[in-house]
Amino acid sequence: MSSEPIVTDNYPTESQLGADQSGRLASCQESIGYSFKDISLLQSALTHASGASHRLASNERLEFLGDAVLGMVVCEWLFEEFPDYNEGDLTKIKSAVVSRRTCGRVAREMGLDHCLIVGRGVTRNHSFPRSLVSDVFESIIAAIYLDSDIETVKVIIRRWLKNEVISAIANQGAGNFKSALQQFAQRDLGHTPIYKLIKESGPDHCKNFLITAVIDNKQFPAAWGTNKKEAEQKAASNALAQLQDQAIPYPADQKVADQD
Repeated sequence: MSSEPIVTDNYPTESQLGADQSGRLASCQESIGYSFKDISLLQSALTHASGASHRLASNERLEFLGDAVLGMVVCEWLFEEFPDYNEGDLTKIKSAVVSRRTCGRVAREMGLDHCLIVGRGVTRNHSFPRSLVSDVFESIIAAIYLDSDIETVKVIIRRWLKNEVISAIANQGAGNFKSALQQFAQRDLGHTPIYKLIKESGPDHCKNFLITAVIDNKQFPAAWGTNKKEAEQKAASNALAQLQDQAIPYPADQKVADQD
């Protein structure tokens, strides 16, 4: 993991947090979508060792627990949602989803980099290492787990990482995009995808097929395949990418000229 610092001017020091502690903690709770019964757990989760009165008052112990909770929840999630994926596919997806890079990116999207409680030594140059942001992501997971229960944590982690799972499936080459699209469409959109043949091209012995995925009358970008099964998988991959606002991996116009 890179130690390149994140430059920011908005993070609080311990003394600044004390001046408006309740307001800052309330803002953090709004950002993560969870209200703590024991607010001291959130404060501990946000406190880096440099900003703590002593080492055991920092978020390091919570980070240790949160790493284990995150891994278990994501493994169970993938195991249940993708019964057609083998162990190798599941491992690749899980590794991408729980990586420090991913955790840090999601934490920054939620604004957790502006909630960190750090010491003067870290803030002297108005920057801090990127690893601190991914660490606080895991420590907050642990804090929520201790403040509530495992079922609550499962719901929250799935909400935070849903798009990361979609992205990992699209980028890790697991291959069964139809299964992945069906799982997400049924759970999040309340509909099952269907596949519509748009066009056939080529002679009978060497046909190609242009197929699109359709969910609740919404048609996603179509894709070509040398058989219907291949075209449906590529169409599902296109749909997954569009659902996450990513570039379409199999644009239909790339092969139209070749097919006609």
